[in-house]
Amino acid sequence: MAMTMTQKILAAHAGLDHVVPGQLIEAKLDLVMANDVTGPMALPIIKKMGTNVFDKDKVVFVPDHFTPNKDIKSAENAKAILDYSNEQGLTNVMVQGKCGVEHAILPERGLVYSGMCVIGADSHTCTYGALGAFSTGVGTTDIAAGMVSGQAWFKIPEAIQVRLTGKLPRYVTGKDVILHIIGEIGVDGALYKSLEFTGDGCSELSMDDRFTICNMAIEAGAKNGIFPVDDQARKYMKNAGVESWEEYAADDDAEYIKVVDVNLSALRPTVAFPHLPGNAKTIDEVEQMDKIYIDQVVIGSCTNGRLSDLEKAAAVLKGHKVAPNVRVMVVPATQKIFLQAVHEGLVDIFIEAGCAFNTASCGPCMGGHMGVLAKGEKCVSTTNRNFVGRMGDTESLIYLASPETAAASAIAGYIANPEKVGGEH
Repeated sequence: MAMTMTQKILAAHAGLDHVVPGQLIEAKLDLVMANDVTGPMALPIIKKMGTNVFDKDKVVFVPDHFTPNKDIKSAENAKAILDYSNEQGLTNVMVQGKCGVEHAILPERGLVYSGMCVIGADSHTCTYGALGAFSTGVGTTDIAAGMVSGQAWFKIPEAIQVRLTGKLPRYVTGKDVILHIIGEIGVDGALYKSLEFTGDGCSELSMDDRFTICNMAIEAGAKNGIFPVDDQARKYMKNAGVESWEEYAADDDAEYIKVVDVNLSALRPTVAFPHLPGNAKTIDEVEQMDKIYIDQVVIGSCTNGRLSDLEKAAAVLKGHKVAPNVRVMVVPATQKIFLQAVHEGLVDIFIEAGCAFNTASCGPCMGGHMGVLAKGEKCVSTTNRNFVGRMGDTESLIYLASPETAAASAIAGYIANPEKVGGEH
């Protein structure tokens, strides 16, 4: 019986020869992750079960949402997951200053890779599909049960095939690709479906582009997003220290309930207007409107805080200054990326342009700290959500964009076309 990539991974982890959409299974887990918001909520449930984690190598807590600790409660939460990690003798103990944002640090350290079945108590856990893994976000109770039992139940998802062709033009990135797709199919267009990326265009995308695309699969309602494993992915995993992995490929006659064709060559820089990631407009459409003046720009997060993202933003900002009355937060996703940005001279470019360069954190993305918006303020952000009140006051407005569009907007003081600002690329 023909299966997709996702279906094959889930079948293997359930010990079954094949599965069909809608089937309920119990699958073995390769990694279970929680953070400093979801982890402390799971701990009472775990302790109530009165047992230890199922595998010290396969459970990890990452402090990233409210770290550096912004208040007493966030300090208590970070302490709770650190104490529990040490108490359980977990192999991978994460501490602020030595790790980074969860969905960047786990691939960087080789903790997630092709063929794995991963759950995380964070909706953007679907990021790891870029490496050919099945990964998805779940609730606190499921995380607690997964940490103790090493298993979770799933309903086998139907699949949507996204066929990629062509090659990205200059100033168009993976962020533009996923904003375009969500704009096409809607924020519920892939509800509990697996978004399976195929076609020659996949190989034209960098790993960072793929991480960005899979990261935001949930913004279309998808259960997961997943890319086929190619030489780029293999090289990434080897560089991360992964010695072996399982590769799965969709059958030629696998069934998809829908096919979405995307010609990468035809895409334009894209911006998602408030208050949904699916409210996508090309930069050409934006330029036909009255100028949208902004107060803040955020470059970073688990979506666009990797080194190539910072390089692209810096290339646009080099030799320019941030517009008066606009503040810019640049937030590298991990300490390693922070250090690379220092060595490459990117930090100099950002600071000379008038940006704040911050330590790894999720803070600005979800209005936690390090960039909260006041009433009426507008922000261009490389993060993944622009819901009402996501980054601060409920009357603030968030526009999602690529690092290059964000950088160009920081210079102009309004949402701007990176093609017209130029820079090195």
